[in-house]
Amino acid sequence: MRKTTYVPGIRVLVLILSAAALIYSPSLLADGGANHQIRNLHFGVSGGNVGDITKRFCCSGTLGALVSDGTKEYILSNNHVLARSDQATVGEDISQPGLIDVGCQASSATIVADFTRAVTLGQNVDCAIAELRSGQMDSSGFIEDIGVPSSTPASPSVGLGVAKSGRTTGFTTGSIASINTSVNVQYQQNCGSGKKFVISYTNQVVINSNTFSAGGDSGSLIVTNNSAHQPVALLFAGSSTTTIGNPISEVLSKLGVSFSLPTGHHAAIESLTQEPATGPTIDRIESATNAMRKREVDLMSRAGVFGVGVGSDDNSTDATIVVYIDVNYAGTERLPRRIDGFRVKRIYTEPIVAY
Repeated sequence: MRKTTYVPGIRVLVLILSAAALIYSPSLLADGGANHQIRNLHFGVSGGNVGDITKRFCCSGTLGALVSDGTKEYILSNNHVLARSDQATVGEDISQPGLIDVGCQASSATIVADFTRAVTLGQNVDCAIAELRSGQMDSSGFIEDIGVPSSTPASPSVGLGVAKSGRTTGFTTGSIASINTSVNVQYQQNCGSGKKFVISYTNQVVINSNTFSAGGDSGSLIVTNNSAHQPVALLFAGSSTTTIGNPISEVLSKLGVSFSLPTGHHAAIESLTQEPATGPTIDRIESATNAMRKREVDLMSRAGVFGVGVGSDDNSTDATIVVYIDVNYAGTERLPRRIDGFRVKRIYTEPIVAY
């Protein structure tokens, strides 16, 4: 475990959008209620690695969901929440609530799991698991304000209604704005300090909303906003108006785990059908994706552009190519109006950071 020092009394009341980092602040209460930031046996609440602390800052995120490898049960969250961005060693303590909600004092938090493994950053997912300590979290996998999610993932689709429960903004809902999205995400080596670096992702899920998530919600499980609550994506990054998630099927595959439905609990949930999205047809999405891929390298190389995906047109249900542009970029980067017949739609937002 990394040796760190925290100076009592230094509490910087700002939001740090880096490496799951919310600095401790008693005013940062979840919209869904303060239950997300106190001792809570449910998932979708505050937690993180107790070693994620530096001289001035401590960092945490969200303990997203319960998963299993068929033998043991684990907490699912992000690499940068549980593994300190590839720096953790097996066995490091994972607490609930996280350090940011106990004044950066690890002795005031409950150790609920032990860091087990993470997919190394740069492999298109930001995910990790920690082996659950017996009796420390709800064995049903109940997510605060959501309930027990389905064990069957849903494929992300444009317009699909989704929900999540996270440490900072609690329970929120939205809809998927773009899929198959390539995006550059900024990280910071240590909690609130150290070298910043960028990792590129492809085929990501994007929700455009200024209320869906905020710093500290990283690790939340994004599910369908219906009675089935099928897992869709793992939230790991965003800005004040944009949320990014790894498709959950890729996360589970690379970690070698799955969601397991407790015996006798919500047994009928698997028979529920997914509510249809209101977006473009699968054929139009595929065609738009093919068109986007032809110009992806060109578009992503342009100044001010940090993302490109496939969404829907504002005035119809047809597919469109979405380009995410830095709202602070002072230049006037020219973009094509259409690519292979598909309209190019601009979305202005701040750069995407792992938070």
